[in-house]
Amino acid sequence: MVAGWFAGEGDNFRLLGTRCSACASVFFPREDGFCRNPGCSGGDLDEVPLSRRGRVWSYTDSRYRPPAPYVSDQELPWQPYALIAVELAAERMVVLGQSVPGVTVADLEIGMEVEVVPGVLDEGAGADEDSGTTWTTWHWRPVGVDA
Repeated sequence: MVAGWFAGEGDNFRLLGTRCSACASVFFPREDGFCRNPGCSGGDLDEVPLSRRGRVWSYTDSRYRPPAPYVSDQELPWQPYALIAVELAAERMVVLGQSVPGVTVADLEIGMEVEVVPGVLDEGAGADEDSGTTWTTWHWRPVGVDA
């Protein structure tokens, strides 16, 4: 989990971004320093929840374990997943994320409406200091599909 990138549960789950008070540009992930809009003279950055729903802008299949420095348990078989780029119209941005487990590229279409939901990135197992730890993230789920 990356602190401050999302909050809430159920229907209140949201990705968190920041909005510049001077130019109204929205950023995700959050920006705590300065407005990244090169045409802006700068303003205060306020935390804002992003839209829960968006439309599939693009997608792909992640069938292979990424190379180092990506960290994954080499003892476990790789679990493929769909990676979805979602356009949030109100924020005028595209946010990348995994699909919910069980949704594959065969289930997706460009323009399809999806919603952000809480998800599990990994669960620590074994005898090390991460044992029992659950790392959370966000997933995109097609509207009308139960997670």
